Amino acid sequence: MAGRFSEYSEKVLKIFRNPANVGVINDPDAWSFISDPTRGVTMELFLKLDGTIISDARFRASGCGATIATTSAITEMLKGKTPEQAREITDIDLAQALELSERKHYVAELGRELIAAAVDDYRQRNA
Repeated sequence: MAGRFSEYSEKVLKIFRNPANVGVINDPDAWSFISDPTRGVTMELFLKLDGTIISDARFRASGCGATIATTSAITEMLKGKTPEQAREITDIDLAQALELSERKHYVAELGRELIAAAVDDYRQRNA
């Protein structure tokens, strides 16, 4: 079993085993969904804002351990930020925060796309 998880950092394993902010926000201020069927990954993000500050973030995701951990970490990283600050989070930021292996870097790229799509959704709703 250890070999199966050897590509994951301790940070990924810790979050994967106990992810934060799993669930849905009813009537979110922003929403996004990313899917990569070739890798079996789906990520869904819900945001609630208090004024211009992200006050709550929830997610649903399926895929590998890195997918779950990354999406959970995104929700934690977004709280307290403005949509503009959220948009500045890069795939490199996500990969470094979770110590993702090069093989799992694609999950960070999907995470960055998920954040960008949520910010775009927020902007469209508030144009």
